[in-house]
Amino acid sequence: MLTTLLVSLLLGVVALAAPTIQTRAGVTALSASQIAAYRPYAQFSRAAYCPGTAKWTCGAACRALPGFVPYLSGGDGNGTPLFFVGYWPSDDTVVVAHQGTDPTQLLSVLTDIDFIPVPLDSRLFPGLGGARVHNGFAGTQGITADSILSTVKKIMSERNVKKVTVVGHSLGGALALLDGVFLKLQLPSGTQIKVVTHGMPRVGNKWFADWVDANITDLSRITNQHDVIPIVPGRGLGFSHPSQEKHIISASSWVACAGQDNTDSSCSTGAVPNIFFGNVIDHLGYYDGVMIGTIFCDA
Repeated sequence: MLTTLLVSLLLGVVALAAPTIQTRAGVTALSASQIAAYRPYAQFSRAAYCPGTAKWTCGAACRALPGFVPYLSGGDGNGTPLFFVGYWPSDDTVVVAHQGTDPTQLLSVLTDIDFIPVPLDSRLFPGLGGARVHNGFAGTQGITADSILSTVKKIMSERNVKKVTVVGHSLGGALALLDGVFLKLQLPSGTQIKVVTHGMPRVGNKWFADWVDANITDLSRITNQHDVIPIVPGRGLGFSHPSQEKHIISASSWVACAGQDNTDSSCSTGAVPNIFFGNVIDHLGYYDGVMIGTIFCDA
């Protein structure tokens, strides 16, 4: 019975997530130096899964980012994903990082009733009345929004910082995008907001994606090979990715994909037309040599 129900759900997602694929132009190769520049952000996303971020003793990910100064860490790794906020002197930026979740569990969440698009909380997201986002993502982001905002403001004041970088993998990527929008709205207008996500699922509708494109100009949405998570929830359900995808074709071959949900076969939506073409192992990495997930905390 359970197997039959799961198959039915997956078939429904396939039907909704795989409209006719039409190849688009707009794919350019990244250089080796451009690829290497993303490695620290993968380490931050990796660190978000690991205990010890309060004292920056989280293992290999923390050792890869010496000098980082943690200010706040929280979450229980269950109802509230782990997260941390701190100051990264190397880029003179505040960093906010969110934990993701097991890709098989996330796939099930993204295909159940919790994906219903809902309006954003107008207190946290004033002026975004046209946005509709994944119900589960919005609820989870709201749990930590106030504490993250107050800590970000504290660091900006103490360190005279004008830049905030938000990162996350998987579910953490969805939370990072929402936090990037939230902080863009809540912080002074001169604040630079940078968002880097890894294996992020679709978060909201096209209105939301268009707003992100117009207002979060420093965004990198990194997708890996045949990772299935970035193609759900389906476009047939009204979900859309923002632009600025960086797709990993192989370890040393990355491309920048122009536009929202570029369907060229070198980009995620084109490479994984439905979930039966996807691979949850690719969700974990490699992201320029970095694997992301709880099992890689001590690696």
